Amino acid sequence: MPASSSSSRRGRRAASSRDQGADGTIHPIAPADTAPENAPATADATPAAFAVDHAFHRPELLRQALTHRSYGSPNNERLEFVGDAVLDCVIALSLFERFPAMPEGDLSRARAHLVNRDTLAQVARRIGLADAVRLGEGEVRSGGAHRASILADALEAVFGAVFLDAGYDAARLAIEAAYADVLRDADPSVLGKDPKTRLQEWLQARRLPVPEYAIVGTTGEAHAQQFAVECRIADLGIVATGSGASRRVAEQDAALRAIEALKATPRG
Repeated sequence: MPASSSSSRRGRRAASSRDQGADGTIHPIAPADTAPENAPATADATPAAFAVDHAFHRPELLRQALTHRSYGSPNNERLEFVGDAVLDCVIALSLFERFPAMPEGDLSRARAHLVNRDTLAQVARRIGLADAVRLGEGEVRSGGAHRASILADALEAVFGAVFLDAGYDAARLAIEAAYADVLRDADPSVLGKDPKTRLQEWLQARRLPVPEYAIVGTTGEAHAQQFAVECRIADLGIVATGSGASRRVAEQDAALRAIEALKATPRG
């Protein structure tokens, strides 16, 4: 693992509003609270609902995992450090067991893809974490709840909290439940390859020109812009539009949608 922090290296099903009681039962709870800048994260503050397959014996660990440094202290940075290591181990073991013929180099690339910031943020959104993170008012105003880096860090912190609360087996169950859709749909031939690379390789294998990408619109304030990008495959008559918080992310989204369009289009 690189020496830099996990937040610098990253780029289950739908959740309902729920929380776990002392007996492990799941109960509805209120949306996440926000706080003024530098406000302390009080012990009785309740995080928003999201789906994590674990009943916490020490709920303060969950509250800390969901507390961004802009909200107050204790925040989730140290838990993120633990969760990063646990996540790497769990994903490595899952890939090792699922793909017994995959060589080490491909396993490493697949793991890097599954634990990078974009995949973590995707999983975090799927389980409802965006509505659960506790942020200071400045981060709320700037759209921090939807920022990939904040979501990725918070999800790792949650995994770290589960590990500290109940050990490795509980953490593995929680991680594999959160990653269930990603792992189920994992294709060893494309794991570790981003959509633009996959699309280009598919086209080149058929001696077709590479796609063209063009920005077709931007929305939002400068600090929270959204880009719309078209991916055009002229020879096949395919135009797919993607969106994202940067041109790079929007191009990847457009490429993914183009791949989906290719799969849905009968070819002679």
